[in-house]
Amino acid sequence: MTKFFSLILLLAFWAIPSIAQLSIKGQVLSDDNSPVEYATVHIKETNIGSFTDENGNFEIVLPKGYKSSNGSLVVSAIGYDTKSLSLDFNAQNDAIAIPNITLKGMASTVDEVTVTASGVGMVKRSAYNSVVADTKELHNSTKSLGQALTSLPGVRIRESGGVGSESQIMLDGYSGQHVKVFIDGVPQEGAGAAMNLANLPVNYAERIEVYKGVVPVDFGADAIGGVVNVVTKKHVKNIALDASYSYGSFNTHKSHINLSHNLPSGLLYEINAFQNYSDNDYYIHNYVRTFTVNADGSVTKHPVDKNDIKRLKRFNDTYHNESIKAKIGLKDKAWADILLFSLAYSRFYKEIQTGVYQDIVFGQKHRHGYSWVPSVEYRKRNIFTDGLDISVNATYNHNITFNVDTAACYYNWLGQYYIKDNMGEQAYAHSRMSNRNWNITATANYRINAHHSLTANYIHSSFHRTTRSYIASSSTLSSPSIPKRNAKDIIGIAYKVVPSELWNATAFVKYYNQTCQGGVSENADGVGNYVKRTKSVNAVGYGLAYTYNILPSLQSKFSYELTYRLPTTDELFGDEDLEAGKTDLRPEKSNNLNLNINYHTQINKHALFFEGALIYRNTRDFIKRGIGRYGALQYGIFENHGHVITKGYNISARYKYDKWLNIGIAYNDANTRDYERFYTGQSSQKNVHYKDRLPNIPYRYANADASFTLHNLSQRDNRLVLSYDMMWQHSFPLYWESIGNKDTKNIVPSQCSHNVGLSYHILHGRYNFSVECSNITDAKLYDKFSLQRAGRAFYAKVRIHLHK
Repeated sequence: MTKFFSLILLLAFWAIPSIAQLSIKGQVLSDDNSPVEYATVHIKETNIGSFTDENGNFEIVLPKGYKSSNGSLVVSAIGYDTKSLSLDFNAQNDAIAIPNITLKGMASTVDEVTVTASGVGMVKRSAYNSVVADTKELHNSTKSLGQALTSLPGVRIRESGGVGSESQIMLDGYSGQHVKVFIDGVPQEGAGAAMNLANLPVNYAERIEVYKGVVPVDFGADAIGGVVNVVTKKHVKNIALDASYSYGSFNTHKSHINLSHNLPSGLLYEINAFQNYSDNDYYIHNYVRTFTVNADGSVTKHPVDKNDIKRLKRFNDTYHNESIKAKIGLKDKAWADILLFSLAYSRFYKEIQTGVYQDIVFGQKHRHGYSWVPSVEYRKRNIFTDGLDISVNATYNHNITFNVDTAACYYNWLGQYYIKDNMGEQAYAHSRMSNRNWNITATANYRINAHHSLTANYIHSSFHRTTRSYIASSSTLSSPSIPKRNAKDIIGIAYKVVPSELWNATAFVKYYNQTCQGGVSENADGVGNYVKRTKSVNAVGYGLAYTYNILPSLQSKFSYELTYRLPTTDELFGDEDLEAGKTDLRPEKSNNLNLNINYHTQINKHALFFEGALIYRNTRDFIKRGIGRYGALQYGIFENHGHVITKGYNISARYKYDKWLNIGIAYNDANTRDYERFYTGQSSQKNVHYKDRLPNIPYRYANADASFTLHNLSQRDNRLVLSYDMMWQHSFPLYWESIGNKDTKNIVPSQCSHNVGLSYHILHGRYNFSVECSNITDAKLYDKFSLQRAGRAFYAKVRIHLHK
């Protein structure tokens, strides 16, 4: 079915004729060589003109025989200086092709306020409920890409510990696998631990785009929560070097180097490498299970007082990862705008300190692994016919993970242990897990004219896991003899109309197909006695995105989508260790609505930006993560949970005074509740937590940031920047609200953290020095089943950025 659908799409685009007409064609770029969307291009003193599309391209159709004595083309866009060009309108050709037009940004323009700006503004100006983090100002900080997202409205990062811990992005109440991550439009599902956003340095990206709820077909994503797209640096004109090193608390070392070179011949190459290391030996607060090892080797266990909370140091949580990626290719050729080959290698080592709860302690359990990732990228504008652009990316990812749990020891939080009768701290295991991932992404965009365009996107991904045990025992949560396979295809078609600067709209349809194979337990408790099962599903979704500029400074957005989210490989197959898979999970089906309004104004040196959004998600077969037990074994599980509705809103504001002061604040409220009236399969039994808030999910949180910059300090082009940011989170229930005594109910408490930083930039950012203090008040921070995060920490960073 999918192959036939793909062939029809290809033939449809091939069959579009090239219509000869008298026209002016070109592309408008910003001064950093990125496209400018919605720029106005018109012939001076006439009403003949057009607007640029998302790639900065425009086409003006001229009347036959048109002649002008004026010969001037005027190009303008909000946030840029207007530019005029002289053209020969008396040429005999059917089309007048002009060189790229470069617009210079206004000196006083603020990225956060500018509606039409390179990269950043293209996302803000779109009809989708989208926000963007321009990471360039954070390149001198020690933040990860994940931490850089926290300043955006509706975005929160959930972490289970320190460096290298499990982390998830939460968008408007949805997190984990509900939110898809892309790097330059390529999905990262199955990419391996080293490429987690919490491990990627902030210097890795130029900006981060976030689409909440309704997702453009360009990403081909089966996401209900939304999409995070990391856009890496692409606009190096010649040669550039970016290198940094940081050191901080808990023996944390981070370094990054990027070398890129574009030669006049069109040859380009790039080397990108980074590493993270931390002992993660920070203090937490918990009770201790004490015992005495007697002279005869027997063990006396003492009564546990869960109210006797002690300050304890983590001791088995070392993490490090290393990654290097090399690219080489050609650009600006007659047959390709870009042809790029890359090869990446990464490895990691992670000690496992706790289980799914903090009172479960391990002293020797760990995992390690590595991955190889070759890929090829091809892009060409105006291929086969004018106005038809294509891009293709193919990636193969082979990652191998070793799970090691062979110690016959029982540890407590004091680091003490005794020898057990059975092997393994959690479950005796020493296994090798091999994951092979193929991903092919193809996008075709056809500009019918300046106001109408069509986009088609196709994504195919396949996954194959094999597991081998080095000991007689194997994982309780999986059968190594049953291969795990998953294949999915997503096809999307979109039609976009841009009648004027005032409004634009996009309508789209998506087709989903998935086939998976793995082990399903035939036991009532869902553990053991696994048999091979194969399951296939398909579905069709659709949606609409619309934006209207009520005033030049007031924009409204509306988007709706009926979408499906296909279960991921982690949900289907687990991790063969702490997470159990469920091969027979059903896809989620959701109706998503977004309503957004934003306002911007600039008066002299004062700039203000305000944004507010309402969200609504009505989801069937919601895939929920919970905790399972099998004897003494506790593990993460995934299950379909009938009917869930999310209603929420977020508001944000940003103020900037000239180049000196920048202040932002955001508040978010996402109310996600259980709307399943009866227990699944038991229609007569009422659900006791009907309309309860879903447990273990933050639902109310806020963040703020501020920076003050002193320019030309000690000499010209030097800057001193003082920065501050904070995060506040309301308490949330660990379990269902209506079950148990409210006075003794387990909750994750309210919490607030404050971070400060000071950086000094020399010679326009060539040499940079910064110091930071995170969680300056040493507040107790918890997340994900009350796992405690690090307290106060100090970091210092040195960065060199050279380019010409």
